[in-house]
Amino acid sequence: MLGHTALMASPFLYFAGDRLSHAELTAACLDGDLVELGEAYIPADAVETAALRAGSLTAVLGDVLAATHLTAAWIHGALPAPPARHTVQRAVPRRLHHVPDRRLVYRDLSVDPADLEVIGGVRVTTPARTLADLSRIDDRDHVRAARLLAGACPGLVDHAIAWLNSHPRHPRKRAALDALRRFADGQDDVTR
Repeated sequence: MLGHTALMASPFLYFAGDRLSHAELTAACLDGDLVELGEAYIPADAVETAALRAGSLTAVLGDVLAATHLTAAWIHGALPAPPARHTVQRAVPRRLHHVPDRRLVYRDLSVDPADLEVIGGVRVTTPARTLADLSRIDDRDHVRAARLLAGACPGLVDHAIAWLNSHPRHPRKRAALDALRRFADGQDDVTR
């Protein structure tokens, strides 16, 4: 388990109240020096990376939550902007006794550590697990994110299918496998 000290942010990330106040960050944005990224700010000329996107969520995820679904897809680079509400799951075996934040879509199931990777100091579901999760939800945002993630990572569809096949007790598994097979067969344009 990661300790709180392991969740150190990049020196390129600025959080309100850390090195600069919210007013100073806003002024720096107005001057064109900083831009908003997730729950933080970065220099306007910085290259946006998965590590910076993930690290921007350090205060939100802490050492007990993992980014999943649409939030993980954004971190992995499949979505151009973060979702309005971040999707998170427990990354620790013990149950949490409070809702972390109303701005989060929180799932209380613990994510298997094998399905997590550390990016930018926070836990994020692997691309295969993220694609499997996205393909199990049949709404426009999740289907679009699944298409974009599948198109961005060659071979990922096969890994997501293998993940679903090795986890027999997930809801909407059959529909997810059908969608992923359409991606693999080229019957669904993954770049749309």
